[in-house]
Amino acid sequence: MPELPEVQTTVDGINKYVRGLSVRDVWTGYKSAYHTGKDNIKDPKYFKFFKKEIIGKKIEKASRRAKNVLIHLSDRETILIHMKMTGHILYGKYKRVESGEWIVDSKKENDPLKDPFNKFIRLAFTLSNGKHLVLSDMRRFAKITFIKNDGKEISRHLANLGPEPLEKNFTFKLFQERILKRQNGKIKIVLMDQSLIAGIGNIYSDEILWRAGVHPETRVSNISKDKLILIFKAIKDTLKKGIDFGGDSMSDYRNILGERGKFQEKHEAYRRTGLPCRKKGCGGKIIRKIVGQRSAHFCSTHQKLI
Repeated sequence: MPELPEVQTTVDGINKYVRGLSVRDVWTGYKSAYHTGKDNIKDPKYFKFFKKEIIGKKIEKASRRAKNVLIHLSDRETILIHMKMTGHILYGKYKRVESGEWIVDSKKENDPLKDPFNKFIRLAFTLSNGKHLVLSDMRRFAKITFIKNDGKEISRHLANLGPEPLEKNFTFKLFQERILKRQNGKIKIVLMDQSLIAGIGNIYSDEILWRAGVHPETRVSNISKDKLILIFKAIKDTLKKGIDFGGDSMSDYRNILGERGKFQEKHEAYRRTGLPCRKKGCGGKIIRKIVGQRSAHFCSTHQKLI
């Protein structure tokens, strides 16, 4: 699932390439009886409403809240996209052919749709410059909805989310307060709890804990203040590094131009099972263990269980 750095990279791409353009048409291949009556475009009736509301609106800007992409339109209205497990947003000049497949509609452009992870287009906005903003979603888990100019409505969709870890007001004091709400929790699972801190998932929790030298199964109550400070610093540093390298494309994430990020090239723990730990003077080995039904990757030597 795209985490904070991948979602932020996507938002930055939308602001760079799409800001100021208007929506001329909307298409979707989503359709699910499970979502009947829900405010999700997977319900055909809701999609008709969605399409009517969206067409003609200008894209003012995009922003991020936790793992949600918020596309802000004229009239103070918003498209909310949660990319879930396998979704990512692409921008280019595309067209849908008779077979139902989407292809690049320009010989002058690179063809990101040759990448198999970019071929699962489920949603397409036709823009005023003739290009498209599309969502590729292999497993069809993404959530897309429309929010009118009502602060309560936005709050409903983004309820129960913790603070943003890269905001200036996310201080060590605030971090400590949030973490200590789950004193008996295992630190990896606590870091991924979106109600405590927004945006951290499986990849970045492994990398954060490797940097801080903390075992993923350590109970929060057993972590010293000094170690909590190291975790706090590692959160800031690791997430910023993820953004700097354009996100993580170890799996299916791609940026708005269909390109792979490079953070996977900087992994110290995640999916390095059996490889030597690269911490200077450590001599340990990266191992994998299931923690709270999630895979955890950590060093057998400098990340000791307390």
